[in-house]
Amino acid sequence: MANPPSIGLIIPSANRLTEPQFNTYLPSGVGAYVTRLRMAGKHRKPLAQLKPELIQAAEALSDIKPNVIVFHCTANSMESGLDHEKAIVDIIEQASGCPTITTAQALTQAFDRVGIKKMVLVSPYVQATNQLEVNYLSETGYTVLHEKGLALESHAYSTITPEEWKTVVKENQRDDADGYFLSCTNTRMIETITDLERDLGKPVINSNQATIWACLKKMGIPHSDPRLGRLFN
Repeated sequence: MANPPSIGLIIPSANRLTEPQFNTYLPSGVGAYVTRLRMAGKHRKPLAQLKPELIQAAEALSDIKPNVIVFHCTANSMESGLDHEKAIVDIIEQASGCPTITTAQALTQAFDRVGIKKMVLVSPYVQATNQLEVNYLSETGYTVLHEKGLALESHAYSTITPEEWKTVVKENQRDDADGYFLSCTNTRMIETITDLERDLGKPVINSNQATIWACLKKMGIPHSDPRLGRLFN
């Protein structure tokens, strides 16, 4: 008898919201299992130093035989371009024997699905982190017309309410944008998607929403959810 479909997630140690959001929005019968690494914020380290911990995390997740493993941190997966991202995926796949994606790959697939090429980027990050994401998106063929980061400490990412995020996005809207990229796996941005799409008339893509969609797509599991906007239509 086969195990139920499952997703393995490697997340930053300070992340409080990935687990509850995946459990809320994944379809019934799909499991999400998490391993934490000290890899972001004050714990950020070069890949050469992170590699032994990454291997250990991937090996541990492989014990549940997930259908896919996600290196699930937007900023870390985008921070040094496509070569760096490929190295992360290779390390995890070799250690786990499981198909692997990153949050960044999930996002670019989601942008393509809803037709976003030119976007507004909104995040809780400092400007330097936003710029790394702008660089990655440029390398992968997208244009960030405007970016806004709230320059928060990482422990504060999860404290911003959906209403506050909606206000920030609307204050930074651009008529020439194809859509909006709400970056970070540790925020309540996912709760703003349907309201923002209605009010702005443009698609809205968020890190956790896009990753849920990309994982289900990779597993061949059809799913629609009106709470998750145009991506899930």
